Amino acid sequence: MNLHAGQLTKHLQNNLAPCYLVSGDEHLLVEEALDQIRAAARERGFTSRESQVAMAGFNWSQLAAFGSNLSLFADRRIIELRLPTGKPGLEGSAAICEFATQLSDELLFIVITPKLDKKAKWVKTLGAQGVLLPIWPVGLRELPGWIGDRMRRAGLNPDREAVAMIADRIEGNLLAARQEIEKLRMILGEGPVTGEDVSKAVANSSRYDVYKLVDAAVDGDAKRAMKILNGLQGEGTEPVIVMWALTRELRALAQLAETVSNNGNLGTAMSKAYVWKTRQAMVRACVGRHRHTDFYRLLKAAGRADAAAKGQAAGDPWQLAADIVVNLSQGGDQAA
Repeated sequence: MNLHAGQLTKHLQNNLAPCYLVSGDEHLLVEEALDQIRAAARERGFTSRESQVAMAGFNWSQLAAFGSNLSLFADRRIIELRLPTGKPGLEGSAAICEFATQLSDELLFIVITPKLDKKAKWVKTLGAQGVLLPIWPVGLRELPGWIGDRMRRAGLNPDREAVAMIADRIEGNLLAARQEIEKLRMILGEGPVTGEDVSKAVANSSRYDVYKLVDAAVDGDAKRAMKILNGLQGEGTEPVIVMWALTRELRALAQLAETVSNNGNLGTAMSKAYVWKTRQAMVRACVGRHRHTDFYRLLKAAGRADAAAKGQAAGDPWQLAADIVVNLSQGGDQAA
């Protein structure tokens, strides 16, 4: 069975399939769909949950062991399998197919993957046995409507300017949008929200934000950058938001550094990349103290940190982010 995200709530009111494949690249929407499935499962007596991440070298016999290792003491179980690449390989595909076709009433099997481009045999098997739930990102046209709906669900009644300001600030990052909405609710309480309210709240809501973090690192101030990073962690900021901001900046820096390495004009490149004039001096200095290959290495490190933040890879995302921030602040010899 194929469902889209908007059908999930109604589906779960009346049904709980033996297995679900939840796929998509929008972390917030994927996790919210998973939370819905888990909540529906708990209502039906699935009181324990086991999770595995199928990294390189994963022992696929563990999957079969989940089904045979039933506890004597209660408990219908949720078995979650994350596939960070969406490609389990031949052995993994066979193991998933076998497990999905032999599920008992005591097990609920959930597979989580990034966006899938085509339906492999194991995907078709999960669809035949249960539900395929692809999660599509919110497009830029739909983003204001999505933000307005989320604000109203949080008890806020925004005007169009308030919604537009938040949409412009978060640039498509839904986790950042959720955080902005939560801050507004804490600061303003429930009720009407105007563009002026949003402007004041953005200015006063937090001593630390990801934009200040990026600027401190690009400006070469490792001490201040680390202070901001620690502050973000202490305030409960999602590490995925931190990695989004760092990755976006690193991509821009990599493109600018590539231009310089090809004897292009950095000033012209910064203008084309819409680097604000107030930031151009620090960006120029950052590009100057790094080799252009440094930014690509840091982008790879950011990819690993982002996967860790999403639970798709091992590692402490905050420590990984700290390494990136320090290396970005320093010169080429220290870049990871």
